[in-house]
Amino acid sequence: MSPRAKQVLRAVIGLALAVALLGWGFPKVAKTTWGEVFDQLHRVTVVESLGFLGLVLLGLGCYTFTFTGSLPGLSQWRAFIVNICGSSVSNLLPGGGAVGLAATYTILRSWGFRNRDVSTSAIVTGVWNTLARIALPIVAIIMLWVGNDGLPRSLTSAAWAATISGLAIFAAFVAILASEKAAQSIGRGLDRVLGPLFRRRKRTMSVSELVHDMRGRINEVVRTGWVQMTLGMIGFFGFYYLLFVLIMRTVGVDMPLGILFAAFAIGRLLTAVGVTPGGVGVTEIASVAALVGWGAPPEAAAAGIFLFSIFTHLLEVPLGALGWLAWSMTPRVTGASGEDEPVEAVAGH
Repeated sequence: MSPRAKQVLRAVIGLALAVALLGWGFPKVAKTTWGEVFDQLHRVTVVESLGFLGLVLLGLGCYTFTFTGSLPGLSQWRAFIVNICGSSVSNLLPGGGAVGLAATYTILRSWGFRNRDVSTSAIVTGVWNTLARIALPIVAIIMLWVGNDGLPRSLTSAAWAATISGLAIFAAFVAILASEKAAQSIGRGLDRVLGPLFRRRKRTMSVSELVHDMRGRINEVVRTGWVQMTLGMIGFFGFYYLLFVLIMRTVGVDMPLGILFAAFAIGRLLTAVGVTPGGVGVTEIASVAALVGWGAPPEAAAAGIFLFSIFTHLLEVPLGALGWLAWSMTPRVTGASGEDEPVEAVAGH
């Protein structure tokens, strides 16, 4: 079977699994029916929906600061375009992150950014995204503890797993930045682990060589942009959590903020699951199971989770289409195929 055929097959299987999880598994786990869910959704007005859309745009706007902090010379508007374009592609395919990254490369290269600068940005923002999602269950535990809302065993286990994973990723990242010797050791270790995956593919350099090559540029980006990137991530998740709370209140889920944040954190952590596009189905089932388990009305909890998924996942597809249209109308930088060509100043365009 050709690689293209395998990719199509994976996409079909992933989409079918997402439909099955949402259509059958989601209401079953929530202990409700789709009819009851849609009855709850009738409570949402057009004005409230426009407010929810505004919060989504504010969250995406905050993320542009993370993007521009990792790629000097990128304007906020262009960061917004490339973000929604990449996200829309990622949300359409299982494991679509690789396709979304390819789209990001294509757009940024057309604006004159070098491959190495884009690669550095991808690595740094990837680490920031991963650490942020891992941190959410830990914050949820703190909120539940402060609010005396009880600490469910499942969330405690997830928080411990997230803590260990986060510390390992953070320690490896800091070691690469702080020590050339550590960077080489980690690179060699990754080569041993990843080497079998690349035996049939031609590589211009090993992982160890890539880590060494990019270490100086990653150091510079982190040194100058870590505050901006961190505040961008906080704003992004902050507005999405506010959206989550307001949606839940609208459909009739009136629970403590700590419990709502715990359900939100579980969903955001599981968006990284690559078996379905953007983790669709998996995140909704886990989030609604948590809310119902903590005493939320089943039909209201299911309606809230479903509506939140529409605004944070499905909505990115038409937004991405608008983003691709906007990109098609932006000026291109010609002759930008060389690795060492200077980055064009795009801020302010």
